Amino acid sequence: MKELYPWQSDSWQALQGLRARLPHALLLKGAQGIGKLDLALNYARSLLCEKPNPDGTPCGQCNSCHWFEQDNHPDFRLIQPDAMSVAEDADEKPGGKKPSREISVDQIRDLSSFANLSAHCGGYRIVLIHPAEAMNNNAANSLLKTLEEPTDKLLFLLVTHKPQQLLPTILSRCLGFPVQTPSREAGTAWLAGQGVKNPDHALAQTGFAPLQALGWAESGEGAEERGILLAAIRHPAKLDALALAESLQRSAPVYVIHCLQQWCHDLTSAKLAGSVRYFPEQSGEIIKLASGVSSAALLRFQKELLEARRAAFHPLNPKLFMESLLLSYRQLFAA
Repeated sequence: MKELYPWQSDSWQALQGLRARLPHALLLKGAQGIGKLDLALNYARSLLCEKPNPDGTPCGQCNSCHWFEQDNHPDFRLIQPDAMSVAEDADEKPGGKKPSREISVDQIRDLSSFANLSAHCGGYRIVLIHPAEAMNNNAANSLLKTLEEPTDKLLFLLVTHKPQQLLPTILSRCLGFPVQTPSREAGTAWLAGQGVKNPDHALAQTGFAPLQALGWAESGEGAEERGILLAAIRHPAKLDALALAESLQRSAPVYVIHCLQQWCHDLTSAKLAGSVRYFPEQSGEIIKLASGVSSAALLRFQKELLEARRAAFHPLNPKLFMESLLLSYRQLFAA
């Protein structure tokens, strides 16, 4: 668990203001990669702490804090997809089955005994679900039953960057808590402090999400794909969609789609407002390209990319998947 990030001071103070009268379910929502999970973990730890500091942060010395650090606090449960634990436990499931990206109904049902037990330390019992949108329909309906009949001193912390995918009935039973994206200045300063080269550029490429920017910078994840893709889409008249799809076929489609979405956003913004957000270094080229394509065509392609993003983790044929998107992009300018 990470400490609070510099841009989370206001959110932390607001969370402390809820301590006197906690709801039975709190929904932390905001952009991906801004530290919502770490904020929720720190809040859970502070609520369970026996002697929190004056600012609400956990003391780090009591039994509760030690249990939390060791991931075995008797009054805390973290529910997340099996795939999110791969880094900690890389073993595949029997039969070579890949870890699930969903939160299953069994994971939620297993909470029933925990929900009905008395707190080991006499305070709250806390369940943190992350990301909440990963619950499948059965899991969501199972959670809803628990939320409809709340147990005393049982707190659910739901963390999501896609609240629109949650059941309206779950949303209505949670207190929404928006977590703000850090300012460009705050994000850039933090990345610079982490040793990231060209932090302003790294931040923009991830939609101003500092944690995601740091992850990409450290691992180089998606960097090669972005370089190949950007070199090609800057010159749509010369773009060979089939050859480009061939060179990208081993890449994760989600990285290619992410880059295309940002590029298309900047094309639309350049056309309508004369400004760009994600690729300031190529602003001149983007503005020039935008003048040759209609707003309606750009909006149609953005919709196509949005639909492709939903299928990005399980395309039937990745190469054909890429070819279709790249041909659609080239067609924007051919029209």
